[in-house]
Amino acid sequence: MIANDDDPVLDDPVGQSLGGRHAHLARRLGRAATYPTDVATFSSVSAAPDAEDWADLARLLGPGAFADLFDCPAVPPATWEPVFSLEGRQMIWPGDGRPGRPGAPSGTDVVELDADSVPEMLDLAARTKPGPFWPRTPELGTYLGVRIDGTLVAMAGERLRPAGWTEISAVCTAPEARGQGHAARLVGALAARIVARGDRPFLHVAEANTAAIALYERLGFKTRRPVTFRGFRTP
Repeated sequence: MIANDDDPVLDDPVGQSLGGRHAHLARRLGRAATYPTDVATFSSVSAAPDAEDWADLARLLGPGAFADLFDCPAVPPATWEPVFSLEGRQMIWPGDGRPGRPGAPSGTDVVELDADSVPEMLDLAARTKPGPFWPRTPELGTYLGVRIDGTLVAMAGERLRPAGWTEISAVCTAPEARGQGHAARLVGALAARIVARGDRPFLHVAEANTAAIALYERLGFKTRRPVTFRGFRTP
């Protein structure tokens, strides 16, 4: 069955992933759930959390821990310290046809990255800051990269996986390799793989990142809804 644009799993992609295809990575207490901190910092509570849910999440994370609540509409108790709030948008592949696959510049290939590539991936993420990226983040899904003369200069991968959907994330290119279409090729290649296995691609992007939004729109993605990313520190 083809997922539709109003699919409610997209309103809680973290909770839906932790309760489904990422259940093997989930740490749980009551109705609270989170990933191991070296995989992802995202946490989830119930759709209408009560005081017990927030207390369970606090116990699960530990005192003074970072809780990335992604786009959770509920706000934790006042004893939780706000860390950040960032406006963004959720974009989806509309589902009519296959994503485009931009041509490759001469001498570059898209390659699948494995465990041996993790140190390079961490270094690239540290230099380009595409968003949260940790030593075990590649366990969330497939990661593709572009190498030039053996050096990893661009990558993109799969992150959240609510039923029927796969999120594209960690899209980044080293400063010295920008302007050559690597990000477009990687996103197009990942989207094509996702569609081929019966899912639909989606992604999240900061509202201030107008260049990335323009790229995704050129590739065929459309905005589904605005989101507000929030992080807190537990008491």
